Amino acid sequence: MPSEQNNKEAIRPIYSFFQGCLSQTPNKDERNRTTHSSDIWNMINSKIEDLNNVTRQDFSLFKINPKRSEHSEFVEIETIRIKLGGLISELHGRYFFDEQAPFSGMPSTIINQTQQQNQSVTVQMLLDVQSIIDKNLPKFGEGTKEKKFLQKVKSSLSTIKDAVGLISLLTNIAKEFGLSIDDLKNIFSS
Repeated sequence: MPSEQNNKEAIRPIYSFFQGCLSQTPNKDERNRTTHSSDIWNMINSKIEDLNNVTRQDFSLFKINPKRSEHSEFVEIETIRIKLGGLISELHGRYFFDEQAPFSGMPSTIINQTQQQNQSVTVQMLLDVQSIIDKNLPKFGEGTKEKKFLQKVKSSLSTIKDAVGLISLLTNIAKEFGLSIDDLKNIFSS
């Protein structure tokens, strides 16, 4: 039986084909709402058969079935977009989940953006705390518990990953030096 990596690489060209087809399919708000070109749905359905053979799974649900009018067969463009989008998303979820999602706005994209924003906020928060510490350190005499507290917090900031970690660090070090919440408020006030 082929390895999952080999299977993934055999699926990749088909996966890319479906993405290419979807990228060339007009949006539903454009002029043509249907297509009468059997070449389009036959080509997509043929690739779905290739996918079924490579994966030994059945993706026939995503095949495009034309409708009949008095004179011809046709497919609604929206149907093509929905089926291709669903198929691409399913393939991404099954085989390419460790790669960037093919559509903007998909959950992993949103999660990555949120993580990046959170990291930016955390970095800014730590820089602000370090700036406050640098500004307030000279206010306290050598050997005072307040100065020792600030020095220890400053040396530990590199271990902080988020706001909860910062609060935990501040309270633990404050407790170590016997400082109260009011003491912390006075230490960090401008």
